[in-house]
Amino acid sequence: MSKYIKRSVEKELKKLSESFPVIMITGSRQVGKTTLLNNMKEENNVNYVSLDNLTIRRLAIEDPEMFLERYKPPIIIDEFQYAPDLLIYIKIIVDKKRQEHLKDEKVKSTGLYYLTGSQVFHTMKNISESLAGRVGLLELYPLSNREIENKKDSLFLPEYEMLEKREKSKRIEVDGIYEKILKGNYPELYSNEKIEKKAFFEAYIKTYIERDIRELISIRDETKFLKFIESIAVRTGQELNINDITNSVEINNHTAQDWLSILVSTGLVYLLQPYSNNNISRIVKRPKVYFMDTGLACFLAGYMDSVTLEKSAFNGAILETYVITEIIKSFANNGMDSRKYLYYYRDNNGKEIDLLIFYNNKVYPLEIKKSYNPGKEAIKNFDIIERFGVEAGNGGVICMTKELFPLDKNNNLIPIELL
Repeated sequence: MSKYIKRSVEKELKKLSESFPVIMITGSRQVGKTTLLNNMKEENNVNYVSLDNLTIRRLAIEDPEMFLERYKPPIIIDEFQYAPDLLIYIKIIVDKKRQEHLKDEKVKSTGLYYLTGSQVFHTMKNISESLAGRVGLLELYPLSNREIENKKDSLFLPEYEMLEKREKSKRIEVDGIYEKILKGNYPELYSNEKIEKKAFFEAYIKTYIERDIRELISIRDETKFLKFIESIAVRTGQELNINDITNSVEINNHTAQDWLSILVSTGLVYLLQPYSNNNISRIVKRPKVYFMDTGLACFLAGYMDSVTLEKSAFNGAILETYVITEIIKSFANNGMDSRKYLYYYRDNNGKEIDLLIFYNNKVYPLEIKKSYNPGKEAIKNFDIIERFGVEAGNGGVICMTKELFPLDKNNNLIPIELL
């Protein structure tokens, strides 16, 4: 029997349910959206219906008014994307409840509808237009390491005072890190002890292509689409070069861009944008691409054991992917859109900074290294920040060091356990 792993985003879900009539939870398949809401359902007496049920789905599509009359709020509508026209009728009900609440405070006007689905490619635009000002959005990713270890998952910032107070996760040496990376972070792999990793990922890709992708776009050659996903996986942690991918998969640029947008929209892939402003020029404009689950990336790239993975040319990029995705999840789990805060830097002179965190009018630079004791050479490009016109906060190098240790007055060696 699977066990529930407490999710850090629960506190944000509670806040949204007290502020908005509709809450939309997005995220890729198998990240735990339904499990999260079902756990909330049991604690808060919320009804549940899934549009995976074809009979119920037919009613939602053919007679949405009857559907919403039968399944009254507060209610979770799972796999909502199958009946997007429900939005029009949900808006009517929500507006009516708001009017009634103005006359009688006992009438509940928040936390009425919880919508979730793994295919948000076509529905998010409709939700934004139909429910403007009425919907709170949450993005759910695979488990963070802190969720796996049941530790407080506060926002990660490399401010020295915050790092000093931050609880460390379990100390793991390099070989253990790569075992963790190889396994990935899908909840089922941790809550179900009997599941076999290879079988899980094979089934995941099969279901993703057969259900999510086929319903979003028409793919004539599924083998090419799989090859496309594999091509993205082997490039995780690298600048995105679409032409390179189109040549290897033998598809045109337009198709590649369409397929990539679907991987991003369905939460499988994240694009980290380069930072630029008017004070700096000659900036590389391509985003860096990251698979949001390192286990799935390793499976698609063909790595089956951690020893081979650590010794491979892939080891640096996949370690960077692990660190970056943990930081992305740190922001998402605190109800923040990481795309507003996280960037990387690279210019045409070859100066690069792995990650820039912009927060509270400060910029925090970070490098990621596999070594135990990287020297000041690792932060040699941080001086470029002086040209940004933004106050610099503490920065550092996330690495295998055992203790938080100063490199200079502004930058530290940061143990990977502090993520």
